[in-house]
Amino acid sequence: MKIVMLFLLPLFMFAKVHYAKVEPYETVVLKSAVSGLVLEADLEAEGSLVNDLRVIHIDDVLDKANLKDSQTSLLLFERMLEINREIAESLKESVKRQEGYYRRISKLTTASKTQKDNAYSTYTSAKTQYLSTKEKIVTLQKQIIDMKYRITQLEDMIQKKSIVLFNRYLYKLMVRTGDYVNPGTPLAEVHDMSKAKLVLFLEPEELKGVKRKTVYIDGRKTKYKVNKVWSVADEKFISSYRAEIYLPAPKEKFSQLLKVEIK
Repeated sequence: MKIVMLFLLPLFMFAKVHYAKVEPYETVVLKSAVSGLVLEADLEAEGSLVNDLRVIHIDDVLDKANLKDSQTSLLLFERMLEINREIAESLKESVKRQEGYYRRISKLTTASKTQKDNAYSTYTSAKTQYLSTKEKIVTLQKQIIDMKYRITQLEDMIQKKSIVLFNRYLYKLMVRTGDYVNPGTPLAEVHDMSKAKLVLFLEPEELKGVKRKTVYIDGRKTKYKVNKVWSVADEKFISSYRAEIYLPAPKEKFSQLLKVEIK
């Protein structure tokens, strides 16, 4: 029995050794959402952590001019709407008076047919003018809605033509000043280095209870755990399953190779 235990003990004591590179928590390739000429590509910012810095500027001169004109048009539409509302209120009172006059004169036997017809014509004309002004108000309201939407579109387009990074590592710019880009053109590779991760590829027999197991790094026991495990085998390592361990950002450089054991 003692001999059997000696042979079985290593199976429980030793775990498979993995080697993983310390990687940024997230890597993203930014792609253009608009078309235009690249006016500026800040090559000096490559390979550095940048914060609140525009690294790519796509031509937005016409968009800004269009935005300014659209904002002026919006103010004019709103002013026209205000004026027409005042006109409508005045016409509404006129319609009431003309209607009252017509109702009174139509009941008078002493009034001639011509007087009654003129009173009716004046009343209907005032009512038509009032309804026409109300229709114009509705048209102006629709134009204001359309103009506000246009302004929002232009503001969004202008914003998308300035690629500003906040606390991100600019690994690589994929365009240069003078390039013309279309929607979908890759612009830059950016890393989130606020924390780090280790990517492992585990065998099926390693997965059982893996999130509860202890992580050893370079032979030292740590408090880290396996944070995420893919349930579908990896496309490249077809018999293994991708797993990630999240770590604080290293004080020194990323990309160092670590020995990882899970047991």
